[in-house]
Amino acid sequence: MKVNWMAVVVGVGIAAVGSIWAGRLLGTGSGGGTILRPDDARLVARGEEVYRKNCASCHGADLRGQPGWQTTAGKAPPHDATGHTWHHPDPMLVMVTRQGTVRRGGAMPGFAGNLSDEDIVAVLSYIKSRWPDEIRATHDRINARYSAGAG
Repeated sequence: MKVNWMAVVVGVGIAAVGSIWAGRLLGTGSGGGTILRPDDARLVARGEEVYRKNCASCHGADLRGQPGWQTTAGKAPPHDATGHTWHHPDPMLVMVTRQGTVRRGGAMPGFAGNLSDEDIVAVLSYIKSRWPDEIRATHDRINARYSAGAG
């Protein structure tokens, strides 16, 4: 098999530039796993609107998900404190929102083609803003462990 080394070098370069760009855009360049900003009132307001238009039809206007989500495949889980969203670091939440879960056997479509990265951060920041303080603090610790390489 003949390897086109120029294509490999160009591909690696594009991936590196994309990674740097995404890190700057999402605020992960120096902050590691922390991307969401649930205390940013303007961002949270934008996220609420994005949620209402793109997420509420499956995950519920009140973030409670669909009944039977734990036992029935394809049901949307809640994003409130009773769900598992807060168990995952910010970068994973962004990735799942972008890519969806269909390729991994789930039912959620990816939103990379419909929502900007800013909209994804906004909607996830809105979701986090709705969690009780103790859940938010736990999620912050998950992000810190992720940033330290333990997550």
